[in-house]
Amino acid sequence: MLAAAGVGAAAGFALFRSGLYNVAATTPHLQAVYSLLERAMRYSVEHHASTVAAPRLGESAQVLRGAGLYSEHCAQCHGGPGTAPAAHGMSMQPAPGPLVDASARWKPRELYWITRHGIKMSGMPAWEVRLNEADTWAVVAFLTQLPGLDAGAYREMTRTRPGPGAQDLPLPASPRTVSAHGELLRGDAGRGKRVLAQYACQSCHRIPGITGSDVNVGRTLDDLAKRRIIAGLLPNGQDNLVRWIRNPQAVDPDTAMPNMGVTERDALDISAYLLSR
Repeated sequence: MLAAAGVGAAAGFALFRSGLYNVAATTPHLQAVYSLLERAMRYSVEHHASTVAAPRLGESAQVLRGAGLYSEHCAQCHGGPGTAPAAHGMSMQPAPGPLVDASARWKPRELYWITRHGIKMSGMPAWEVRLNEADTWAVVAFLTQLPGLDAGAYREMTRTRPGPGAQDLPLPASPRTVSAHGELLRGDAGRGKRVLAQYACQSCHRIPGITGSDVNVGRTLDDLAKRRIIAGLLPNGQDNLVRWIRNPQAVDPDTAMPNMGVTERDALDISAYLLSR
């Protein structure tokens, strides 16, 4: 038994190291690999969404807002009745696929969880910092109505663009985060660690505690709390770090760091995490 396991492990490592398994998006996974990953994903979603309490869904205003949000954020990859996905959605592997049958395959709480948290390594983004709680449930409410829509009804429902949603209420200020120097910081460092990944910070910076590639586009953020100056211009401190995170080009018009649209709340939480390391 142990010998067979050893042979299997050696064969798996040899395949891994050889590079023979094709990771190109032009070549789908082997069916066995696809089915295994899909089943694992379903088990994970069912487990993590099991404690989510779904509110009452289906009021016309909620469904209509969800339709507009779906058209704005989801249709590019998933399409709709009589509406094709955008080119990048059709080219993804695994293909995102239509959601006309999503409510038959997933419970509302599971659709909420998938929308809010995304699915790693699949191209499905997390909308936690883009859609507030009410808007996330509005999308779910629309998905429950989607199977009954023909092409004309879908176009009519998604014709109106949604206005901006209300921001989620800020988190309580206490308990506060303690910086690397023992200073009390505003914001929630635990949430900041989770949120900064939704702004793709790790795609340019190496960040302690954050999974990512060994990138060298932006400066590493190790030991940020120990630096006297941030961004080459500002005295180090939480207020200045929040200012830099929210609008770097207002501080340095020539910086390559773009404005990522980070909200005040998210910037506070991100700064609390970075300065506590």
